[in-house]
Amino acid sequence: MIEVFGPLSVITLIFGGCCSNVYALEEILKQEPDSGLLITFLQFVLASALSAPTQLSSPSPNRSSGKPPVPFQRWAVIASMFYAVNMLNNWAFAFSISVPVHIILRSFGSVWTMAAGSIRGKRYSTLQIFSVALLTFGVIASAWADAESKGKNLSTSAPTSMGSFVSGLSLLLTAQILSAYMGIYVQDTYALFTTTWQENLFWSHFLSLPLFLPVASVLRRQYASLAATPPISTAVLSLAAFPTIGPAKPLLKLAEMTKTVPSGIFFLAVNAITQLACISGVNLLSSRSSAVTVTIVLNVRKLISFMFSTWLFGHELSGRMMVGAGLVFGSGALYGWETSWRIPRAKKAEANGIRKEKR
Repeated sequence: MIEVFGPLSVITLIFGGCCSNVYALEEILKQEPDSGLLITFLQFVLASALSAPTQLSSPSPNRSSGKPPVPFQRWAVIASMFYAVNMLNNWAFAFSISVPVHIILRSFGSVWTMAAGSIRGKRYSTLQIFSVALLTFGVIASAWADAESKGKNLSTSAPTSMGSFVSGLSLLLTAQILSAYMGIYVQDTYALFTTTWQENLFWSHFLSLPLFLPVASVLRRQYASLAATPPISTAVLSLAAFPTIGPAKPLLKLAEMTKTVPSGIFFLAVNAITQLACISGVNLLSSRSSAVTVTIVLNVRKLISFMFSTWLFGHELSGRMMVGAGLVFGSGALYGWETSWRIPRAKKAEANGIRKEKR
């Protein structure tokens, strides 16, 4: 299991792992669009297997805080929501939802998270709300520009029925709303109970595995389809162009060692490994930051994925994408300043004023 110690490691896991994951996902869907369930299953199996040792060998979380351990029922709820969110997100690909449209819809995560927090009584400043709205607009603008530069069709006039397209969008919308609530629920878990991000990573994946039993036949069919894809040798050249940072470094070497492996199976494995790195970083960030901060970081990561993708396929950055990049990074910095500097200083000044009045 990957050990994470500081902010730099979190950045490497999230940006290196998640960006590599998007690349592998595009390669899989290019060959077999109907592979969402298998992608999800392998990710869950790998995460469960590699995070299990941390629960068996590591000492129990520190109980000195006086907080009780997380009840099993709460882990079961988290696992059920996590399973549903991942299944819905990956299932949407079966309804002819392209990766650009997929990322555009998921860029609304920060909005749903903030809405869920507001419903549960959490209050956000005007500047926080403005920065999240601006960031979401920036990601959408960048995604749309990226899709146009690749010649991908984002309209409902694609060679698929309107009903199928709407069904895919509905799945993504449902997943985003559920994901927003799950983010707040997990945040409450860290606040109310004694736990670690490794514990959350293990239980959220392990307890979800039995839920795949009803779709076992679908998993076998999807695996057979990927096993019938051409050997990996032709994919090595395209992989060589990918920036080898963080968890992506071993990928080219791995590709050279597995030239006879079906390309679909190879990228399926790469997708699962990089997803583990990505979700490890997200879990660690969740244990240290607010749910909205997590979605902000992930939205910035999405933009970087777009920029990598544009560079990989030889497209120049359009004016609209540059504007989108400025909006995302600018609004991310604005949210960070408001959340980490201005609001804490204002609260501290208010507390000092109250103490002076009492004297």
